[in-house]
Amino acid sequence: MVIYITHCSAKKMDSLMGTGKCVTPDVLYSATPLQRFVRRCKEERVRWAIFSDLYGVWFPQEKKPWYEKSPDSISDGEFDALVIDFDKKLGRDKTIFFYHNPGRFHRLYRKLIKKSRLKGKIRMITHLDEIGGSDK
Repeated sequence: MVIYITHCSAKKMDSLMGTGKCVTPDVLYSATPLQRFVRRCKEERVRWAIFSDLYGVWFPQEKKPWYEKSPDSISDGEFDALVIDFDKKLGRDKTIFFYHNPGRFHRLYRKLIKKSRLKGKIRMITHLDEIGGSDK
């Protein structure tokens, strides 16, 4: 199996803040680059997920409440739990395509990739046209 993943964004649907309403990641995150990633994945009918600073790997069918968690605020223990979550949830995937903007790629995500036991399966991509095609 192949999966496409990108990191979460600070920009979220503020109307959900404090409501406790659970939504899917494509509804919660409103940043344009993330929305473009989701749209492309849906168009190409590929498996995708968002890497959340709080929830770890968040698949599109899962619903969770609004949250505020900066990658700068992650403790060592929280980071270790995120790595375990990443490895557990994506361990069966043959290839993990990590979509990112190199100029805005937080050091937390670089560290995650370095520490993951799946690092040999991770391929970094930077363009939406790299999503789909023969990799489905």
